[in-house]
Amino acid sequence: MSRILYRLGHFSGRHPWRILAAWIVVGVSVFMLNSSAGGSPDESFTIPGAESQRAADAVTDRFPQETVYTSNVIFHSDKGLDDPATKAAIEQTVTELAEGHKVVAVSSPYDPRGPTLSEDGKTAFATVAFDEDEIGAEQFEAAEKAAESAVDAGVQVEYDGGLGYAAGDAEPSSEKIGILVAIVVLAVAFGSLVALSIPIVTALFGLLIGVSSLGILSGFVAVPEIANIVGMMLGLGVGIDYALFILSRHRQNLDEGMTVPDAIGQANSSAGLSVLFAGITVIVAIAGLQVSGVPMMTVMGWASALMVAITMLAAITLLPAILGIVGKKVNAAKIPFIKQRPANDPSSGSARWAAKVVEHPVRYGVVATVILAVLAAPVFSMRLGFTDASNDGSSTTTRKAFDLVADAYGPGTNGPFQIVVETNDAADADAAVDRVAEALAADKGVASVEQPTFNEGKDLAMISVTPTSAPQDAETSDTLHRLRDSVLPDAVGDSKVEAMVTGGTAMSEDVSNRLQDRMPWFLGAVIGLSFLVLMLVFRSVLVPLKAAVLNMLSVGAAYGVIVAVFQWGWAANLIGVEGSVPIMPLAPMLMFAILFGLSMDYEVFLLSRVREQFMRHGNAKKALVEGVASTGRVITSAALIMISVFASFILMSDVTAKMFGVGLAVAVLLDVTLVRMVLVPAAMSLLGDRAWWLPNWLDRLLPSIDLEGGYVDNELTDEDERLLEEDAQVLV
Repeated sequence: MSRILYRLGHFSGRHPWRILAAWIVVGVSVFMLNSSAGGSPDESFTIPGAESQRAADAVTDRFPQETVYTSNVIFHSDKGLDDPATKAAIEQTVTELAEGHKVVAVSSPYDPRGPTLSEDGKTAFATVAFDEDEIGAEQFEAAEKAAESAVDAGVQVEYDGGLGYAAGDAEPSSEKIGILVAIVVLAVAFGSLVALSIPIVTALFGLLIGVSSLGILSGFVAVPEIANIVGMMLGLGVGIDYALFILSRHRQNLDEGMTVPDAIGQANSSAGLSVLFAGITVIVAIAGLQVSGVPMMTVMGWASALMVAITMLAAITLLPAILGIVGKKVNAAKIPFIKQRPANDPSSGSARWAAKVVEHPVRYGVVATVILAVLAAPVFSMRLGFTDASNDGSSTTTRKAFDLVADAYGPGTNGPFQIVVETNDAADADAAVDRVAEALAADKGVASVEQPTFNEGKDLAMISVTPTSAPQDAETSDTLHRLRDSVLPDAVGDSKVEAMVTGGTAMSEDVSNRLQDRMPWFLGAVIGLSFLVLMLVFRSVLVPLKAAVLNMLSVGAAYGVIVAVFQWGWAANLIGVEGSVPIMPLAPMLMFAILFGLSMDYEVFLLSRVREQFMRHGNAKKALVEGVASTGRVITSAALIMISVFASFILMSDVTAKMFGVGLAVAVLLDVTLVRMVLVPAAMSLLGDRAWWLPNWLDRLLPSIDLEGGYVDNELTDEDERLLEEDAQVLV
């Protein structure tokens, strides 16, 4: 593999325009294919086999009139809504709402068949039904115009559901913020405009192709918007990081007097090989989401893995071509007041720090472990649940609508249960459904029960149940379990009918249970596969074992911070989060996959240099200090860029995006400080030569991978040139 990467890098240095042309052709092709066959984000959510999903599927198949896409328009006035003038204004609004684009029906708050006026007469709502779930700015603007008559009459008008979220303000360009911070970090690291621009150009090129690829994927499977957000986070972060590592090695090779093609080839065969295996480790970790049992999670995993794969390929193919074009001018256009430092500085602060840790490994190791353990402590009180409008900002129309409905009709109105009863041709179906409704009404956690509604075939009935507590309250979860475990089974008795519970709260509970059940399998798959990759790379048993333990500790600390900030509300107002927010059920598993993979990234970059030095002179502690000295500044720069990219997503209004931004940024910060600069040197110092131990029988079984870039032959054979020429012709 090292030889292949050397050949590729050397060829790119000599014929850069061919490789660049190939990437441009691929980019244009992917962009055009996305324009013609790509799709839009799809928030469709399913939990195959879960009770709530089976009930929802039954309703979709046999109760189509109950599956229309609706939003509510809420009217409120402290003076009341029952005087003639106010009623006329609201009726006028309802009439104009019905004329909106894609609107199929609108219910009136004053319809005697189903009035929605609250008991105090101050709140009411109209339900707007659309013919599709794509509710955008056009529909919201039409609703706003229709509401003018009610607003002019002194009525407060708010919107929930799709209409409410269509009113959202434009999001800040998070990726631009990440790029700006990356420019500053790279400027300080390289002191050259040319050098700082190379990783950014490489990452952006890969990111553009990656985003278009996700668009193409959306044309065939349901890809949620959060997958695009996480994909951009990863693509931009690892794209710059991977290019940074190879560029740093290339500059070091140039400092040692190599020619440009040789320097590129050697950088690709050493740092490029580390990038390759680091990327594979990230992909393996994220692909572990396949075992989640939740299709949305699986798609998010493969979408993120695809983005990482594209940026990884850009780093080992496109970057060498750019370096070939730049040539010896890689350090040109020096930035004033910033001193260029040698790529490898044995007297750097990183080297001095590593020497201290190596000298007193127990002292430093214990302190770092205690800090991480304290940060991880809140994880034991983690409460899983999907966010809802109650977690939106207090100034948003969705939050105002949520609060108005909760105050007027009770907290459970915002999260009703849907009881779906399969009659299964039972002779006593009507009586059984009535017993179910009576049993539901008698439960202490139920505020109200609507009359059962049968479909046309009389083989399916629906009963809407309003709990006494809010969707995110623990009491609501208790009520759900009680209905499923005792109330419904006792009501059905020996009848052939089957009663199931669905709805948003039930779906959330089922997702949480599914992910908790699959978590041991997921952890085993991710940690096991990552262990095998690192054992193959470093030819050691203890190094991957140590990496797995330390990474688990840093991920646990990141989970703890997430719980403290979002669930406990510590400093939540500083990032625009109001009140307590449950931890999204998808977050722990997805964050673990990403963080475990990224932690392995830095592990590979650091320990590959440590092993390289150890293989040269056999002194484990000296090799550790030298490895930290040569990679410390680069890893720190890479981590700062990754942190800035992740942290920039905290500026988005979506609470889930904020959650991922905080969790990933904190995790990388902890990894590059306490783990990579303290615990890894301390653990490796205590292990000494034993760190590189591998049983003889296993040594004979594992293939040999020269991670140190052992292929140093600067002359390519005629056969090498011929193969590379053929490869280039195929690409172009």
